[in-house]
Amino acid sequence: MFERLFPRRKPDPTPLPQPNAQLALGALLVRVAMADRSYQATEVGQIDRILSATFGLKPLEAAKLRATCEALERHAPGTPEFARILRDEVDYEARKALADAMWSVALADGERDADEEVQLLAIETALGLSDEDIAAARQAALRQE
Repeated sequence: MFERLFPRRKPDPTPLPQPNAQLALGALLVRVAMADRSYQATEVGQIDRILSATFGLKPLEAAKLRATCEALERHAPGTPEFARILRDEVDYEARKALADAMWSVALADGERDADEEVQLLAIETALGLSDEDIAAARQAALRQE
């Protein structure tokens, strides 16, 4: 009877890890994919492929990393904080490659979405990319569409 009146509180969830470059990239990829409020299997698969290729992970390891990144994206700092981590830990050329990867996630579902493009521009700007490099990444992605 008391259990129904005073149910036990669920234990606190496992604390999220401190973001590093790997987690920041994954969280930003998830953020781009979710910008249109539709998180599709094609986008999830593209994120897993990017994480696997970028960090040399096996498919299951990439999926686990993505799951952590999804939780981090929901509960952690905003785009500028993730971008700062990447600016501090990743050189400019690699950040340009990240922009290409993010575009591939945004277009993985076969649709262009204004919300995803706005999110991408915010991330690319926060990553410190030049206007020319931002435009080049966009053009390259749209040519492949």
